Amino acid sequence: MLGPRLYRYTDDADQWRLETYLKHDGYQGLKKALEMGREAATAWVADANIRGRGGAGFPMARKWGTIPKTATTIYLTCNADESEPGTCSNREILENDPHQLLESMLIEAFCVGVRDAYIYIRGEYRLGAERLLAAVEEARAAGYLGDGVLGTDFNCNIWVHRGAGAYICGEETALIESLEGKRGQPRIRPPYFPTVMGLKDKPTVVNNVETICNLAHLFRLGGPDKFKEIGTQTSTGSKLYCISGHVKNPGVYETTFQVTMRQLIWDYAGGMLDEAHPLKAVIPGGASFQWWTQDQLDVIMDFDSVRAAGSNLGSAGVMVMDDTTCAVDACLNLVEFFAHESCGKCTPCREGTHWLVEILHRIEHGEGRPGDPDLLLDICENIGGRAFCLLGDSAIVPVQSSIQLFRDEYEYHIREKKCLAHQRYRLSH
Repeated sequence: MLGPRLYRYTDDADQWRLETYLKHDGYQGLKKALEMGREAATAWVADANIRGRGGAGFPMARKWGTIPKTATTIYLTCNADESEPGTCSNREILENDPHQLLESMLIEAFCVGVRDAYIYIRGEYRLGAERLLAAVEEARAAGYLGDGVLGTDFNCNIWVHRGAGAYICGEETALIESLEGKRGQPRIRPPYFPTVMGLKDKPTVVNNVETICNLAHLFRLGGPDKFKEIGTQTSTGSKLYCISGHVKNPGVYETTFQVTMRQLIWDYAGGMLDEAHPLKAVIPGGASFQWWTQDQLDVIMDFDSVRAAGSNLGSAGVMVMDDTTCAVDACLNLVEFFAHESCGKCTPCREGTHWLVEILHRIEHGEGRPGDPDLLLDICENIGGRAFCLLGDSAIVPVQSSIQLFRDEYEYHIREKKCLAHQRYRLSH
């Protein structure tokens, strides 16, 4: 690791101000991109293979390539609606280094041909929104935004829009609906792929904060070769990992994609909170993804390795659980979140998530029935792949993972009317 990139200056109390940002080589990446021209700058992004940091890891330049060649009006939207449980990496940038995001958005807007760009920020991020608005005004006054950016023929404005705290608006089509002033609900795809028909029915590129911010560093470093000096062959650059749960030092850590889960927990987060209680399970990419056990601790935390090990890197929201954790209770906690955040547009998600909560609740509280684990899995089968968006698919993952790994705990809950994990804990003390 050659030192942090995205978090390099976030500890500076004045980094959110333009004057300090410029002292730290701010907007030099934008100047470089403008000097190179759109075609050459876009080629750099493609060569750097910057992949989306918030979900499936889709390459940024490939997403740009899905915009119709005949498009005359294109929009850019930054997804700053960071709502995935266990994830808080974007918040640090929004609150303490907002010009990094603005510079990177301007580079993307220049490459794609965007005149109007939007930042959709989570409603709870009040300080982040205030700092972003202040940064936009500073950048506009200094000539980095508006007509004739830095004396060129490139024109671009950035607008900040605050959401209302709905998790579903992290889904890009629901975000666009909300940005248009409508109820935040997903659109059916196809035909509504945002890069073909998005905001105001025009092609729209949607990326999250961490993904976009890599652009400023790509151009500031001097090109793809420098950018790819860290990371793996297919997952280039650095990554922000959010580590929470039963660890000594929870937090967000920036490191290379070459790090393993074991290193994240013990070298970065200080190890298990109480070494007398070993790791039981860990979720590598946020609440939406499959659980791991100790068998996966040495998996490299890049997009392809995590997927090959049966999960997904997602937003890299690493949630660590020790052996005092009740698998049923942990699953119920996650599924309650998804049920609460379902927008209600489609029946499988609206009804199915509440059925899952109802059954999990009765198991956890000593009222479970012998066939409940299989009933839960059957409901999951009827939700998966049938909802309008991925929230339904996300809600079933904790159920499927916990039953697959810890079915004995479910059966003990049902048979003995109490928790196996808590029973083990009491016996050990």
